[in-house]
Order: sequence, then structure tokens, then C-alpha cells
Amino acid sequence: MDNEYLQAIILGIVQGLTEFLPVSSSGHLELGKGILDWEGEGEESMLMTVALHAATALSTIVVFWKDILEITKNVLKFKWNDETKFCAMIAVSMVPAAFVGIVFEEQIAKLFDKQILLVGVMLLVTGTLLIFADRAKNTSKTVTFPAAAIIGIAQAIAILPGISRSGATISTSVLLGIDRTRAARFSFLMVVPLIMGKMAKDLSDGAFSDADVAVLPLLLGFVAAFLTGWLACKWMISMVRGCKLWTFSIYCTIVGAAAIIYTI
Repeated sequence: MDNEYLQAIILGIVQGLTEFLPVSSSGHLELGKGILDWEGEGEESMLMTVALHAATALSTIVVFWKDILEITKNVLKFKWNDETKFCAMIAVSMVPAAFVGIVFEEQIAKLFDKQILLVGVMLLVTGTLLIFADRAKNTSKTVTFPAAAIIGIAQAIAILPGISRSGATISTSVLLGIDRTRAARFSFLMVVPLIMGKMAKDLSDGAFSDADVAVLPLLLGFVAAFLTGWLACKWMISMVRGCKLWTFSIYCTIVGAAAIIYTI
């Protein structure tokens, strides 16, 4: 198999396995690109990242298809019910990340070009956040509008490679006293419209029209990310209630330190 194709599959597996774990999939992608000496740069590198995130967003839709169908059916009734309220909170949570993504689009793109030192430092931040969240007590509340806004800010900060999106949003939820299972469900579903919106914007703007990238590596990476993401999402849901976040904290700290040492 061509080296470029193998690298794309490996990056897809890395994305799929790490998207739903609180260890930063974007950070691991950048580490993977650096370790594999992946040749893609600039727009090509960002395009691969967006494609792989789209794959895991699709896997989220497949895993939660019953929830999404039920939510859609009730929203189309045009009445204020639990599902409509849930969608409204998802919309609120999207605002901070959408704002940051639009206003700082060019600056963000530069962060996804094998910035291993940045990833290492941010993984240490993620590890610290997980330690605090693991010590949180009384996690039995439901998501509210103020909580959704705060979780949305956490998601916006997690645009930085190395800050785990699921780790930041779930940890923030837990620190706000929200039940872990509800926190995981909200965390996984809140990113889907954001990623789909990002893809739609980029394609309509022709953002990647000048990117010199072969279709097959993107497709292979997409399939690998989708399949592993589907398995990882189902596994994370089953273990999130009783899992100890400090174990992921140790992992993030070790990988973060290793990335910093590797850079030096």
C-alpha cells in the first residue's frame, strides 16, 4: 500500500479513537502528522483535519440516530417541549465556537500545521482540567441554558489543538454539577451541527479550492475515522458514568510531556 494511503488510514484511526475520549483528537492528529512526517501542509493539512472530524461527526449521528430522530420529530411539532429546549441549548452552546471560528479563521488554520510544542503544552492543560473534574461532587443536575453557554465557551477554547473538546465540555459539565451521562450525550451531540456548518461554509466559500490533495487518501482516512469513531463512541457512552477522569489525565500528561521533549 502506498505510504500516503497508509498514513491517511493511520490518521483516520487516531481521529476515530481519540474524538470521543478526553485526550484531544486534534492534538493527536497533529502529533500523528509530525511523527509520520506527513507531507501535507497549510490548506491540505487543514482539509484532512476537517474531513476526519466530519467522519466522526457522522459516526455520532449513526450512534445517536434514535435520539436525533426523536428530537427532530418533536421539534417539527413547533411546540416548546423537552426536545425543542434541548435543541435551543445546543444552539446556545454553538455560539462561542462559531464566533471564534469565523473571526479567527486564518489564525486557527495556522495552528493545524504540526505544531507539536503547542499540542504538548495544551495536553498538559487538558490533564489538569480532568483532575479538577474528577474531584467534582454532586453531579446529578440536568443541562440548563446558562450551563450550555459555559459549556459552549469550553468548546470554543478546545479549538486549540491539544485541548480535548470532549474533555473540556464533559469536565466543564461535571464541574457545573451535571450528571456524567447527560454531560456525555450533550457533549457528543453539540459538536455535530458545528462541524457540519464548518464544512458547509468551507465548501461554499471554496476554502480548499487551491489545496493540492488526492481524493483517495481523504476517503481512506474518512472511512477509518468513521469506523473507529463509531466503536469509540459506543464504548465511551458505556463507560462514562463510572470512569475515572484522572486516568485520562495521566495519559494526557505523559503524552504532553513526551511531545514537548520530542520538540526540544
